Amino acid sequence: MKILVTGGAGFIGSHLVDALINNEHDVVVVDNLSTGTKENLNAKAKFIKLDITADQLAEVFAVEKPKVVFHLAAQIDVRKSVANPVWDAEQNIIGSINLLENCRKYEVQKVIFSSTGGAIYGETEKIPTTESEPTEPISPYGIGKLATEKYLNYYWQVFGLPFTILRYGNVYGPRQNSKGEAGVVAIFCDKLQAGVSPTINGDGKQTRDYVYVGDVVKANLAALENDQVAIFNIGTGVETDVNKLSALIKDAFGAEVEFNHGQAKTGEQQRSCLSFAKAKSELGWEPLVAIDSGIKNTVNWFRSLSL
Repeated sequence: MKILVTGGAGFIGSHLVDALINNEHDVVVVDNLSTGTKENLNAKAKFIKLDITADQLAEVFAVEKPKVVFHLAAQIDVRKSVANPVWDAEQNIIGSINLLENCRKYEVQKVIFSSTGGAIYGETEKIPTTESEPTEPISPYGIGKLATEKYLNYYWQVFGLPFTILRYGNVYGPRQNSKGEAGVVAIFCDKLQAGVSPTINGDGKQTRDYVYVGDVVKANLAALENDQVAIFNIGTGVETDVNKLSALIKDAFGAEVEFNHGQAKTGEQQRSCLSFAKAKSELGWEPLVAIDSGIKNTVNWFRSLSL
């Protein structure tokens, strides 16, 4: 099957591209390399350097005629979205509309969208959070993801363009870019690799649902095989606070460097954890990599960079 992956040179996207090619799909990657790298690219994928906001995206669809689109390209830094919400909206909302217009015009059979479960619900009383909980994002990034979800529903209801939305927890693993993709696991690993003391924002008791990139890829493959138009949380159902996370990373590195505590970030969400019950029952997916194993895999990858 001909498949287009936006953001396919990035952290999650490149792992997905590898899996799709291993399953003998014909893959085209569109990526502007703002955070992704050519080193991540599978040699068997066709690569087109392009921003999804560009008019030239129509030429890609006209030539390649993909049957399925995995949409991962995004500005994913919550803090940058707060600092510059107009730019965030241009990338994440306008870019997505441009993509969906081309999906409609060129009769794509399905769109699988990488959304956020961490930022889209906001502070919620129900932990683990289910897909039926209200969406009250407290950042422009989360608002942009929710807006794209609404546009997907519009294109389905009006034009019959099927979709699956995957709301991720905090994805971590090999290839995550500590500078461009803002993942706390990657940031801590980068600091420890350099022998620098990482800084924990606030008291470190804020929690997240850390899900391993390999499990996220399997969720995308399951969505490809599923005919439902639906939304699924992709998380572990386990809360991990930053203090525990830092200890796991420090132990995996065998580091003697101590973590510092800095100022808490204004407006930072305090708790986030996703129920995967719906994904298990309807997609046949569940997370398989425990956080201690996933952290060890990630640390080993970071160590390999210096060899």
